[in-house]
This record gives sequence, C-alpha cells and structure tokens, in this order.
Amino acid sequence: MAGKPLFHYDEARGRMESVRWLLAAAGVEYEEKFLQTNEDLEKLRSDGVLMFQQVPMVEVDGMRLVQTRAILNYFSSKYNLYGKDMKERALIDMYSEGLADLNELFIVYPYDPPGVKEAKIAQMKEKAKNRYFPAFEKVLKSHGQDFLVGNKLSKADIHLVEMIYNMEELDANIIANFPLLQALKTRISDMPNIKKFLQPGSRRQPPVDEKTVLKARKIFKF
Repeated sequence: MAGKPLFHYDEARGRMESVRWLLAAAGVEYEEKFLQTNEDLEKLRSDGVLMFQQVPMVEVDGMRLVQTRAILNYFSSKYNLYGKDMKERALIDMYSEGLADLNELFIVYPYDPPGVKEAKIAQMKEKAKNRYFPAFEKVLKSHGQDFLVGNKLSKADIHLVEMIYNMEELDANIIANFPLLQALKTRISDMPNIKKFLQPGSRRQPPVDEKTVLKARKIFKF
C-alpha cells in the first residue's frame, strides 16, 4: 500500500468528491479504482478490507481508511490544512461539520424520485441562502481576513468553495448578495492547483446524471 493514495469508490461525486477537492488544493496525486459492478463491492467486502462494509475507502500510508470525515481529517492534517492549534482546529471542524449537513443533502438528492427531488432542491437553496452562506459571510466580515480561520487556507475554505460551486449548479446567482463569499471563491479558484482541477478533463467529477444514478443503484443495490 505504498506510493500514491488509492481510492475505492464508484465513478461519481458522492462522498469522495470533497476528498478530491482537498487533495487538488494540496497538489497531491492519487489513483482511483472505480467500482463498476456490485461484484466489485462484494469482493472488497469478502476480502475484509472494508471495516464497516462500505466505501469510500482509501489505501494510504499503510492504512485502509474508511469513513469520509476520517479520510478528510487525515489528509487535512497531513497537508497542513487543519490549523495551527486546537482552537483553530475546533473552528475548522465546526465550519466543516456545518457544511457537511448541507453537503449530505446535495449528495443524495439526485437519487430521489421526482417531486421529492424538487422539494430537496428548494430546501437546499433555502438553507444555503438563509442559514449557511450568511453565517460564513459573517465570519469573514468579523475578522476581515482572506480565509475563515487563521488567515490561512484550511479544509473549511475548500469545503465552502466546493459547496458554492455545487449550489451554483442549482442557482447561478446564489451568492449574489454575499460579496465576501464571492471574493473567497475567486481567491481559491485562482490558486493554480484548484484552477487546474476546475478545468475539463480533471479528476473533478461531473454533475450526477441519470446514467450515473442507474449505475450506482446496480452497484449498491438500492
């Protein structure tokens, strides 16, 4: 298990996309072994490499890590995206956990049936515009710095910009009333590693379409 990190997941955004964003920001190369069938998933389970019988799983530094937040925290610590002390880490965790609540809605809504899907989109837009984005705009305004914590890029900034891009797929003007979020998005998007990640042909996965949904249903049997 030496060398580049190796991810096991299906070929979709899902819970692995935030890890892709994080490693893109850190400039870390990795490999992906996509699940193509339910048999691929069952083989990982029968091989005993999935602690809780589910993916994503990453092979890195002699470990097989599962649980998305554990994976994100490991890479954030390894690549200095997790603050300089316990206080900063607590703030980064607080901001990241808030975004995780919204991100979970974004991950699952494409798999919902018609009617439910539209209601979920409306719920996400309402929460983003009235709860989450105002809170982060206030944080940035409170200290006047370029980033959320310690005036240094952290996983919280990366997760926030990822979420902005996600929500702009649903409403292109969703941060129109948040100038500091607009500035943060521009600042991070202009970083060379992120700029490359945002280009076509990168490791960034496209929006989930019907083909992706059908394939995921076959792999995960839901």
